[in-house]
Order: sequence, then C-alpha cells, then structure tokens
Amino acid sequence: MGTVTAVSRAFDGSNSRAVGAARDFTTVFLLRAIVAGTSVGVLLLDRARLVVSELVTNAVKYARGRILLELQVQDEVLMITVADSTPALPVSRAHDPRRIGQHGLKIVRMLCRSVDVTLEPAGKRVTAHLNLH
Repeated sequence: MGTVTAVSRAFDGSNSRAVGAARDFTTVFLLRAIVAGTSVGVLLLDRARLVVSELVTNAVKYARGRILLELQVQDEVLMITVADSTPALPVSRAHDPRRIGQHGLKIVRMLCRSVDVTLEPAGKRVTAHLNLH
C-alpha cells in the first residue's frame, strides 16, 4: 500500500466481493496508520469500515463499473472518497420505519463530520470526513 497517509484502490463494481474487499483495504490502511503512530479513536475502525461499506455498496448498486476508493488522513480527519461512473447524486430518503434498506447515506451523514458530493465529467465523487477521535 505504500504510505499510510493516503492510498487509493480501484474495485470492479460488478464483482459482488468489492464491498468486502474495500472494507478489508480500509482496515489494513488504518492498522498501518496506527502502527506508524497516527492516533486513532477506539471506534474509528468500525465506523470507517461501515462508512466505506455503505458508500461502496451504493456505487456497486447504482453505478456498476469501476469504483475508486481513496483514503487519506489529514488534520485529525479520515477522508473517505468513493468515485464512480454515474452522475446521479445520492439521495437521503425521508424517515420511514417500514422501509427496508436505503438508509446508507443517512448512516454515513450521522457518523461523519461532513459529506461532500462532487460531480465530475465521468461521474461523481462522494467524500465523507470522519474524525479520528
């Protein structure tokens, strides 16, 4: 993986194993960051894995194609970026306790300091900012 401050990896969104592979990639990145001396809160690993899982699941479900996961530690924040090939913006659904699924973006927003969506010529980038502590 190289450096522990920033890494990226492409995943095949048509592969059902992409979500698990993205979670594992995140775990290795954060464990290497901890070994290198980055101070990380006790719950960050679980939260980061959940955020990555939700963002990559959405990309697999709606974009189908190449997905790029970028992880970067900067100024006490873990930035998790998922880029995909569809320009369709993610949508937070209104609260409905009877609805099964489609709660991912709401979960990500609850866990993170902020979530930004950037449209690009070939799709979009969703960046979640997760405090290290």
